[in-house]
Amino acid sequence: MKLALLSGSANPRLAQAIAGLLGEPLTRCHHEEFPDSEQHVEILESVRGSDTYVIQPTSPPVDSHLVELLLLGDAARRAGAARVTAVVPYFGYARQDRRAKGREPVTARLVADLIEAAFDRVVALDVHTGSIEALFRTPAEHLTAVTVLAEAVRAVRFTRSVVVAPDLGAVKLAERYAAILDLPVAVVRKRRLSARRVTVSGIVGDVDGRAPIIVDDMISTGATIASAIETLSGASCAPEIIIVATHGLFVSTAERLKDSPAYKFIVTDSVSQEDDLPLPVQVASVAPLLADAVGRLHGDHSLRDLIVHG
Repeated sequence: MKLALLSGSANPRLAQAIAGLLGEPLTRCHHEEFPDSEQHVEILESVRGSDTYVIQPTSPPVDSHLVELLLLGDAARRAGAARVTAVVPYFGYARQDRRAKGREPVTARLVADLIEAAFDRVVALDVHTGSIEALFRTPAEHLTAVTVLAEAVRAVRFTRSVVVAPDLGAVKLAERYAAILDLPVAVVRKRRLSARRVTVSGIVGDVDGRAPIIVDDMISTGATIASAIETLSGASCAPEIIIVATHGLFVSTAERLKDSPAYKFIVTDSVSQEDDLPLPVQVASVAPLLADAVGRLHGDHSLRDLIVHG
């Protein structure tokens, strides 16, 4: 079965890098947005009988990129692709995986249902909810970029460092980084008040004189990171603070964090990064990881050492 790689418009640079590593050209596609904001896509080459992979993070604008992903999947299926896989480096709506106040949708499940309608399988990267497999009835491969990011951190970390979880939800993630880097862990106790406001009640662990490596799955508005930095600075940590996250969304983050004492932000290219962010950002590419996963799936090989465990 031949391999076909399609790219949406959300992150064509990443898709091109994946295609280059696999030695396959991207299948030509056309995307158009009508004046009323409806979208139209067309696959310009045959994918009949192909093992087809659509590479598209559902990054901001989330709704637009999600619809484009669905349209490309449906187009590939109707064009006779033998198998259609969604490669979603950033999975939007994953934070809405439960009802917190009662009369709310479980949006993550609804989005999963939509993706299932167009795809046979999903490959995602460091999804905010650990229960991603429970969202899908079709196979869902949950990859992690922790090893990629940990190696980037290893090159710039300071002698006396500590891995910091900025909230209780990031503790397991922090422990994975700490195991690779052989460092202790500290936890910032945080409570979210709203989508933009958080409150911090203290730190569990020793950060005195240590250079914090704050780890999370994403940097969105920066509220969690800003609160963690303020708390750590008040606890006499070393001034060299490194922020690490798989998904650097940086939504209205620049103003919030540009004057922070952060030494460096290390993120991946799971979402397209602006070249002029007023922050010291280093990008570690996940193209080799995703290309490896696509190659293994195409050859029906195991992903055991690439996926999230626990």
